[in-house]
Amino acid sequence: MNTDLGAHTREAMEISEKSRAIVRKIVTGDTPEDRIRQRCVMATGDPAFVELMRFNNAPVEAGIKAIREGAVIFTDIRMAQVGITKRGHKCEVRCVLDAGSDMAERTGATRTSAGFMALEKELDGSIIVIGNAPSAALTVCGMIERGFKPALFVATPVGFVNAAESKELVRALDVPSITCVGTRGGTPVAVAVVNQIVEMAVDEVYDKIPPSKSVE
Repeated sequence: MNTDLGAHTREAMEISEKSRAIVRKIVTGDTPEDRIRQRCVMATGDPAFVELMRFNNAPVEAGIKAIREGAVIFTDIRMAQVGITKRGHKCEVRCVLDAGSDMAERTGATRTSAGFMALEKELDGSIIVIGNAPSAALTVCGMIERGFKPALFVATPVGFVNAAESKELVRALDVPSITCVGTRGGTPVAVAVVNQIVEMAVDEVYDKIPPSKSVE
């Protein structure tokens, strides 16, 4: 079952279903991870994402549980905050840019990194979503190593400076994470991941899914 919470009209639903039909020919499986791969291919128009996505420490199950429990979702930039669906869940979606300006001025860190540092006491048990800023991913990795533990870490920063390296560090952490390999990625990928998890969280069929192993 596919429940596109982002499609509000009949035409939007028709477009969504046509897109999904095409993508299901590219990603032929029907596991939760396959559903996320399909959504990322749809978001990017790039079939390569079938092979680029990585799932560590049963992140789909952790994400579904966190969504159902109303965990706060923290994003690195406003594009991600806006893109994450607000339907089907009661999670607050917050952008860390609202918290980091003063600390960024004091420390010289990027505003996204400073935002996560400023909110450190609120991050435990949350869903962290980074689609743009490798610096923020590195910052959050350091914070996790110091003791805080998110319910799920979605990290797909894009670019040629620290993007690939930061995602490698995320995958090395003992937390549920969804990442992609290399320099490709971006906010549309991170948003696609979260929105697909939300859709699975409202679909009771996923209650019967056994916990998955890490998928490299």
